[in-house]
Amino acid sequence: QVQLVESGGGLVQAGGSLRLSCAASGRTSSTNTMGWFRQAPGKEREFVTAISRSAGTIRYRASVKGRFTISSDNAKNTVSLQMNSLTPEDTAVYYCAARAGTMVLTVESGYTYWGQGTQVTVSS
Repeated sequence: QVQLVESGGGLVQAGGSLRLSCAASGRTSSTNTMGWFRQAPGKEREFVTAISRSAGTIRYRASVKGRFTISSDNAKNTVSLQMNSLTPEDTAVYYCAARAGTMVLTVESGYTYWGQGTQVTVSS
């Protein structure tokens, strides 16, 4: 089994920055690809970004490209999400996700393991 624990959420003003982290434990060999999804109130969960930790492949949602940066520390089995120039539209619960495969998928069903989520609130 794999456990994913997110940290770093909070409240920030528009234009500000936050950094999220996700630590994987357990069967970390099943976390070759890790990423972030988010779910805003009344909306479906959506893909934000993910990284293939072995291949280095990264994908971003179009609306966050240039503002968000995902990175991986393979020695620590963690991924981080640096979020800059935040807007109220980025307000959501952010979930860390992981899958054993090395292909970066953008669909929720492609990920096996999920964290509990961390709230990000951007005020205008």
